[in-house]
Amino acid sequence: MVGFKNRYMVMEVFIDPNRELAVEDPIILTQFNVSKAIKDSILVNFGECGMASSLGSFQVKYVNPITKLCIIRASREEHQKVWSAITLVTSIGNCPVLFNLLDLSGCIRACKTAAMKCEESKFEQYRIVGRENLPVDVTQRMQNYVEKIKLLEN
Repeated sequence: MVGFKNRYMVMEVFIDPNRELAVEDPIILTQFNVSKAIKDSILVNFGECGMASSLGSFQVKYVNPITKLCIIRASREEHQKVWSAITLVTSIGNCPVLFNLLDLSGCIRACKTAAMKCEESKFEQYRIVGRENLPVDVTQRMQNYVEKIKLLEN
């Protein structure tokens, strides 16, 4: 028996790239928000047939609203369609966004490794950019998100 072949994409989300850096983000990224935006983009750009073929194994596996990193799973046959739809997403809610692909892999283990490296460097950057005195709850939430990455499985 052969299992489903999937592709995993580690994506970085840039929220409203024209805004001031000091302003807080207008939305909180969640798996639901990201998934809905991608599904809407697939529907608009590829129609109902493209939507039906893409949703077989499509899933937003992980989203970190602190570092704006997410992991998305798509079937091997449809990952290019999903990737195309992701690049065509212009907003989540009413907030303009851009997606940047950081890593594309065929197994969850390689994806977890790439995501861990990105999380560490992005959180260090988050600390440096004027937020040295982070509240304890932000650091604790970040540790919880890192634990979620470690527990990811198919």
